[in-house]
Amino acid sequence: MDRQRQGFLVSGRVYLIIAVLIFGAANAVTRQLTDLGAAHFVDGHNPVSACNVLFVGNVCALGLLGMLYHRQLRPGVLRQMAGRQWAILTLIAIVGGALVPMLIFTALSITAVNNVVLISQLSAPLALALSAVFLGARVNVAVALGAIVAFVGVALTVLLPTASPDSVETTMGLTIGKGDLLVLVAAVLQAIANLISKISLQTVPLGFFNVYRTLVGTVFFFVATIVLFEPSHFMDVTSPFLWQWMLLYSAVIVVGGQLAWFAGLKKSTASEISLATAFTPIAGVLAAYLILGEVPTVAQYVGGAVIVVGIVLNQIGVQQLNRATPLPKPPTPAAMNDKVLYKGV
Repeated sequence: MDRQRQGFLVSGRVYLIIAVLIFGAANAVTRQLTDLGAAHFVDGHNPVSACNVLFVGNVCALGLLGMLYHRQLRPGVLRQMAGRQWAILTLIAIVGGALVPMLIFTALSITAVNNVVLISQLSAPLALALSAVFLGARVNVAVALGAIVAFVGVALTVLLPTASPDSVETTMGLTIGKGDLLVLVAAVLQAIANLISKISLQTVPLGFFNVYRTLVGTVFFFVATIVLFEPSHFMDVTSPFLWQWMLLYSAVIVVGGQLAWFAGLKKSTASEISLATAFTPIAGVLAAYLILGEVPTVAQYVGGAVIVVGIVLNQIGVQQLNRATPLPKPPTPAAMNDKVLYKGV
């Protein structure tokens, strides 16, 4: 029995590692695709623009997710959801499926990938703080201190002087890059959405959650872009070059990452899940270097080092809290999102 359990847990670790590597590479891969599109202009336009990537990527992901989770889309399952759950689910889908990805996509076009990776770590301590205040989540000194240190690391990444052409000055006299500011807003929105998920969507099936989130996010983004801007943003949306890359992107980054993550959640302990997700920023920085050749700046080195210290402290606290904890309960939608801000479209 012990050997069977050990093999079970090892399998879970493997799935988690695969998922973290995929999610960590998502930002760098997105930037690489837009750069690739810039080398294959269609009628003078980049077919792999932010708008096209988000819309076509969501459409591709929606089709793949629909095939994977079609059993959770049956009328009997849908009728079990109350009207309040539908309203909350729709709100979270708009935030997580449209607003947050668009903020990240825009940030990736104007700032370094490493900044996006490191600053997005703010979502985790924010989610922890909100859960502790509103849900009474268990924390100890090490977990709380880790969150504070990680927050300081993000602040250093944002505020240490860099030669960024997109910087803006705040009302307090602080200089912050526009891309950094967009990631900060995305992190705050995602942390709030995670809290609402934990409160109201514990019983919503994971597969349905992701299909509905992708569907609503796609429709909302498309309509909002048409209304607020103009249809020309989707001028090259029919480009075969765009679709072939987005099909591959959606299959590997979105669907592959989610499947590996869900499998890891089901087969691993809470401590193992927390430890695996702690490596996401490291995976993101390494991916930016290996895929894009992006070398961290002094601010990123300093901020990243402090964030790693915060992660280590957090892990110490998590180990203390979960030392005697059995295998976790079935994962909820919030469990999918509370550690990693960006997982593709």
